[in-house]
Amino acid sequence: MKALITGATGFIGSRLTLHCLNAGHTVRVLGQARNEQEKENAKALETKGAEVYIASVADRDRLAEALDGIEVVFHLAAAQHEANVPDQHFHDVNVEGTRNLLDGAVAAGVRRFVHGSSIGVYGGDGTVRNDSPLEPDNIYGVTKLAGEEVVRSYDQKLEFVICRIGETYGPGDHRLIKLFKGLQEGRFPMIGRGDNLHHLIYIDDLIEGFLLAATREPAVGQTFVMAGERPTSTRDMVAIVSRELGKSPPRIRIPMTPVMLVARLMHAVFRPLGIQPPLHPRRMNFYLKSFSFSTEKAREALGFFPRIDFETGAAQTARWYREQGILP
Repeated sequence: MKALITGATGFIGSRLTLHCLNAGHTVRVLGQARNEQEKENAKALETKGAEVYIASVADRDRLAEALDGIEVVFHLAAAQHEANVPDQHFHDVNVEGTRNLLDGAVAAGVRRFVHGSSIGVYGGDGTVRNDSPLEPDNIYGVTKLAGEEVVRSYDQKLEFVICRIGETYGPGDHRLIKLFKGLQEGRFPMIGRGDNLHHLIYIDDLIEGFLLAATREPAVGQTFVMAGERPTSTRDMVAIVSRELGKSPPRIRIPMTPVMLVARLMHAVFRPLGIQPPLHPRRMNFYLKSFSFSTEKAREALGFFPRIDFETGAAQTARWYREQGILP
């Protein structure tokens, strides 16, 4: 396979790249180098044999160079966690950037386009399932849904598969470090009751799903939810990680309402100043939203069977954090 992976200096993209390189595929990557983590990932991928393009999906000329001779595109680049930028930035990256990449892929004769979308397209206040309405409640979800619609509009020009990615974790992930370190140091804030559900997926399972989406014929033109074997509550996540670290789960619970008020206030004050707020409403989704999906469609069409439960995955993630010196 000759593959282009966008967003490759991020967690999921870098791990997918390493897997493809280890499997003997030819890999070209496109990503950003805005912080030390992205710079380290770019350097590591280049050392392993990837051809690295530090560029934006807004740069059509660089996209054309990166797409030359490519058979399969894994599109993972996205504006996601930025809370200090205007909404237009999300539209430029998640919608128009996707369109730029699709135009380049068509011109380059790419065979298949695997689009990394998000379960954020569902939005919702209760438990979100496969058949829940698509009602995204923040600019990230709104623009990811619009990006899906752009991909579908190219159905006569190239093969595409849309993968709505669940909450992903595992070695290489720096998002759950706060959970692991907070519990290790006895300062993780347990906000609310903790009974909301996370339908997590371990990084190796997600990569397997991507590769099936890139190669299986029944996948063409379809949309799949990529999630793990079963959902886990916030309370159980905290208990499992605490047990892995040899610690007791936090006993004190902070009421949700006052914390959410503070988050909204910080967002309103910091965002117009272009400053990333230390706390904002989307970050509170960890304690609020519930996701519970069926992967039956992916099982039937792709042969996709996630294998790693959260207890096993948490142990492997903690081991990686220790190897990196992140945890003692």
